[in-house]
Amino acid sequence: MKRALIALGITMLFSTAHAVSPMGEKRDESSAIMDVNAAGETVGEIKDEDGNRRAILISNGRNIEIGTLGGNESVANAINNSGLVTGAALTATNAWHAYRYDESLRMRDLGTLGGNSSVGTAINDQGHVVGYADTPDGTFHAFVDNGVGMLDLGTFGGKNSYATAVNNHGLVVGAAQLPNGYRRAFLYKPGSGMIELPGFGGRISVATAINDAGVVVGAAETPDHKWHAFTYDGKRMVDLGAMMVAGNSYATGINANGDIVGTLKIKNHDAPHTFIYKDGRMHIRAGGRGLYLTKRITDDGQIIGAWYTGHVLKAGTVPAVQPEGAARFNPGDWMTFALLVGVLLWAVFKVIEHKRKGFEFRMFSFSF
Repeated sequence: MKRALIALGITMLFSTAHAVSPMGEKRDESSAIMDVNAAGETVGEIKDEDGNRRAILISNGRNIEIGTLGGNESVANAINNSGLVTGAALTATNAWHAYRYDESLRMRDLGTLGGNSSVGTAINDQGHVVGYADTPDGTFHAFVDNGVGMLDLGTFGGKNSYATAVNNHGLVVGAAQLPNGYRRAFLYKPGSGMIELPGFGGRISVATAINDAGVVVGAAETPDHKWHAFTYDGKRMVDLGAMMVAGNSYATGINANGDIVGTLKIKNHDAPHTFIYKDGRMHIRAGGRGLYLTKRITDDGQIIGAWYTGHVLKAGTVPAVQPEGAARFNPGDWMTFALLVGVLLWAVFKVIEHKRKGFEFRMFSFSF
């Protein structure tokens, strides 16, 4: 019975520690922040207990469900500084289609490259959307949509490719397959086409983000089949993974200042850690000081993504720089603190209950 009470207390504490989220979801729903623009407008998603997702825009204190293209699900992946959003939404025929959304014109279907589905992954300040879309032959290719139509960026001779980011100069990054099927990170320049980025001697690589200075980040496989985060400035490839003790690392975001964030996994079954590469120094945020899902870093130094409560993901942020001497409590720390307090209160309650029952027993014996 005591063990059952402890388990119940732990479950209640963990489920309520992250009950409040900027996305506004219910306690048992999961959420994540995917992007934030300069005005603080935020996009993300909520996933209900059945796995159905709905795209959310937070603007001027309002939580707006973006809607769909006739189906029952949508996701939001990026927002630009004008408030335009892209992602994917289900159509009435149950196909995922990339979209461009703003509050006045609502959601506009971007179509595909002749196949069934498409996804928008990023959008720049000109409103150009990048992502990937199905082709008539059943493959999927990276695309750029400039508001007129989709441009197929092709591959490196393989079947598939996908775009992950675009900057305000129209430079696009992602990954494309070689004829042997292995994916390689690419940089696409308008007028020049797709360029394969250097690697670390492994088979696979992917570029995940690019800033307006043209600095690219991502991850590449090493000869011993480990993943190492990288940054590439057009001349030099820097192995960020080599700056970490061990494990697989993946860079996921870079801001205008060149600050880089990503995920480090020491062991396959361990929770991921957030890493920040700033001013030439590597910082690892282990446990509750980082995020379970690390997506991007804003220009003002906020790392966005999601915590893990032990049950579901909850949208969250952490600062890239924590002031010296400042309290470092975040939701993960508060969970631990709340758990300890809960166990202590339970123990006190049991002691009081034990004493009360002993008193009642003595009174009952005396009456005989």
